[in-house]
Amino acid sequence: MKIAVMGAAGRMGRQLIAAIAAEPQTMISGATEPIGSPALGKDIGELAGIERLGIAVSSDVAAVIAAADAIIDFTVPKATVEFASLAAQSGTAHIIGTTGFEKAAEAAIAEAATKIAIVKAGNMSLGVNLLAALTRQVAAALGNDFDIEIVEMHHRMKIDAPSGTALMLGDAAAQGRDLDLEEHSVRTRDGHTGPRHTGDIGFATLRGGTVVGDHTVIFAGDGERIELTHRAADRGIFARGAVKAALWTKDKPPGLYAMTDVLGIS
Repeated sequence: MKIAVMGAAGRMGRQLIAAIAAEPQTMISGATEPIGSPALGKDIGELAGIERLGIAVSSDVAAVIAAADAIIDFTVPKATVEFASLAAQSGTAHIIGTTGFEKAAEAAIAEAATKIAIVKAGNMSLGVNLLAALTRQVAAALGNDFDIEIVEMHHRMKIDAPSGTALMLGDAAAQGRDLDLEEHSVRTRDGHTGPRHTGDIGFATLRGGTVVGDHTVIFAGDGERIELTHRAADRGIFARGAVKAALWTKDKPPGLYAMTDVLGIS
């Protein structure tokens, strides 16, 4: 499978190049960076810290997408929406690890998914997706007697909060309780907030150092507490999961899929 990397010079972009190059069933067909990036024209292999691959980083997004069977995209929402539209036009599968979308962007991606296979996930690791499945089951089993809080920590350079993974876990908890996350999400607490409301799903965001990603779902009841935790020590787990997702899209009909579909986790 020919796979292109969008945003090749970022932390995830470099990991993705290395992961695609290491997978026998895939080859990297191109990589992009926006106009003005110092990475333009550089060999993508050298950029990723592996051997030269003879492919230069390009700003011609449309051409790179059209030449690929699938693109992997851990960029920013505005760029991802543009990539989804171009991928829909060329019939290229789109793997989205970007987070922080607003409703209009979500709608645009859903529209593109009527024409191509899109796998969109706040986290592409096996462990986190298992954690989400467990969170859904535990939330359903315990009921409203247990309060739900989600704590996440990432490196100091992360630009969105809460993380896409934290929101994915919150959504899993909300599904388990048959709640609308948007109506029950509590993102900040400051000052005299009063007592906690039944059904709230709280989020706490921590930033610092080089933490790849830590997530804990806390179920706090009367006299007891259950905590489900995942700690990522290597960004490569996300890259390998994204490559697995790209391979999974081969021959799949158009649709908006999740990593739970790729991994066969209900």
